[in-house]
Amino acid sequence: MGVVLSLEEGKRGNPTIGRLLDLTAADMARVNELILSKAGSDVDMIPQIAEHLISSGGKRLRPMVTLAAAQMFGYSGEGHVKLATSVEFMHTATLLHDDVVDESGMRRGRQTARMIWGNQASVLVGDFLLGQAFRMMVDVGSLDALDVLSTAASVIAEGEVMQLAAAQNLETTEDEYLAVIRAKTAALFSAAAEVGPIIAGASRSDRAALRSYGTNLGLAFQLVDDALDYGGSSKDLGKNVGDDFREGKVTLPVILSYRRGTAEERDFWKHAIEGRENGDAELEKALDLMARRSAIGDTIGRARHFGEIARDALAPLKPTPQKSALLEVIDFCISRVS
Repeated sequence: MGVVLSLEEGKRGNPTIGRLLDLTAADMARVNELILSKAGSDVDMIPQIAEHLISSGGKRLRPMVTLAAAQMFGYSGEGHVKLATSVEFMHTATLLHDDVVDESGMRRGRQTARMIWGNQASVLVGDFLLGQAFRMMVDVGSLDALDVLSTAASVIAEGEVMQLAAAQNLETTEDEYLAVIRAKTAALFSAAAEVGPIIAGASRSDRAALRSYGTNLGLAFQLVDDALDYGGSSKDLGKNVGDDFREGKVTLPVILSYRRGTAEERDFWKHAIEGRENGDAELEKALDLMARRSAIGDTIGRARHFGEIARDALAPLKPTPQKSALLEVIDFCISRVS
């Protein structure tokens, strides 16, 4: 099962996560070995589907955050590797489930697992990976870490249901949408960051700082993804540009464009999103309306805002190489739309 760290280097002149990669390289090698081991099964379809998604690339950003956060507070045991692997398995399971719910055909330039093995197999293998994640959490023996990650799993599921309720609903408000992505995306970033200081025995204030960092990094990360769907590249996004539009997803650029538009423009959005009239011509018009209503720029502005909150969360902590690396992650995430 290959392991690929894409976006290792930013665009020329843009921030990278090189320092984070260097600091976590040894531990990530152990995480990758554990991924291979725990994704194995005598049921052939399980490792096949897991390998299909895991080997397709991705930054492994969430487990690297866990490792760096543990290192930051001087942790030197083995538990952070299992927790980081648990985080990655939770993320992978979420992707498998997301693709079924969203009826997605492509992810990271490849067919989704559901297109090859079907929806039922994708959901069940996602459940298998979640089970393996919880087994590793129990092995670590930290009730606090188990509480944080299990709570995140529940919140993520709630976010999925919230998104389902908001799907193709143009009356969704910005606050309602932020609540969805706070649950769906930010919750796992938050947990990934917080379990680091937990396992290192850090103080409650240190835990709160990393929790806030992770939450706001996750919000910024998702908002940048939302903007990239209408103005990025498939390489940066990990899926096809315009997929959100074609799937009828109500993301922040759509919400802003709809609410700021004229009656005629809102009628277009109703046909495109609710009526699923969303071919190439409609996508071009959507991009024009978004530019006219500053929807992409303001989405990026919101992402920068949450990025600054994440930066402020770490400000009181003493300087360490890991702190510097985590701050660079904020810049890297925002720079994807530079």
